[in-house]
Amino acid sequence: MTQPLGEIPTSNSAKKPVLIVGAGISGIACARELRDHGVPFKIINKGRKIGGRMASKSVRDSGTQYDGRVFDIGASYFTVSDPDFMELTEVMIDAGVVAEWTNTFHIADSRGIGGVKVGSMRYTAPKGIRSVVEYLAQDFEIEEGEVTDLDEIVSQEKYSAIALCMPTPQAAKIYPEAATISPARWEPVIAVSFLFDEQIWRDFDGIFVNGDNEITWIANDGTRRGDNAPALVAHVHPVLAAHHLTDPQAVIPFALRAVQKTLGFIETSIWSHAHRWTYAKPADASTAALPLSHVGAISLAGDEFSAKPRVEAAWLSGRDLARGLTD
Repeated sequence: MTQPLGEIPTSNSAKKPVLIVGAGISGIACARELRDHGVPFKIINKGRKIGGRMASKSVRDSGTQYDGRVFDIGASYFTVSDPDFMELTEVMIDAGVVAEWTNTFHIADSRGIGGVKVGSMRYTAPKGIRSVVEYLAQDFEIEEGEVTDLDEIVSQEKYSAIALCMPTPQAAKIYPEAATISPARWEPVIAVSFLFDEQIWRDFDGIFVNGDNEITWIANDGTRRGDNAPALVAHVHPVLAAHHLTDPQAVIPFALRAVQKTLGFIETSIWSHAHRWTYAKPADASTAALPLSHVGAISLAGDEFSAKPRVEAAWLSGRDLARGLTD
């Protein structure tokens, strides 16, 4: 008998796996916690590559010596405050997957670079931030595919629960009720990667750019990767990004001009690439500050369910979702 959406039968549920849709860090954290509790699961990921917004891109056919080099085009880094996430981070440091990057960023405005901001340690991954998720998921079988009809999946009575580990606007496309769970608004970002002939800027790790209509952030990908390559990644302002979601490459001249102005040079790049994130970050996540949100047996996880959306928050959300399913 077909069950109403969100009401998966509970008979023999202990023998049925949990379906995890999405293989970003929240989905993988959910899977690891389920595994630790002996709960079977199945992971389906829409794309061929896992990681979600913890994404990296390899340079291809650039005509430069940097073909094969990795840029981080999603999350720029992660911070740690939770003891359990710190323990996991230390394991990844010992495995050579994660490394400390910096605790000091510069601040810039229309007058140029004006100061520094010291904060908590930022961690990165020498092989690209996607490698963090790949490391955490190394023992898992992940099926590539797109879930389009949750009603049909529920009717099959194959799963004890369904975990949607993705931004709510994406979840709402296959589960409309998801839009009522999280009211968070999402901002787009276009990440533009640049290679230059040589470093033509003074040393820095990252720069928060305030009051600029074209970019909000510049990362020195050479120090982030640890290879000191003349490589930068700029995040385009959400308003400008929103106007170029159908043609992200069109923002490259705007981003280059803003980077040149901020860093004080006129040289152009020898290679560039723009990547679109329609749902890059929740703009008002504090309104959705919940560790776990669900309707019936359909649950959601992600960094939006935190007052401080970030990589750690996504991991905690996926872990806590799994814990809720094992109680």
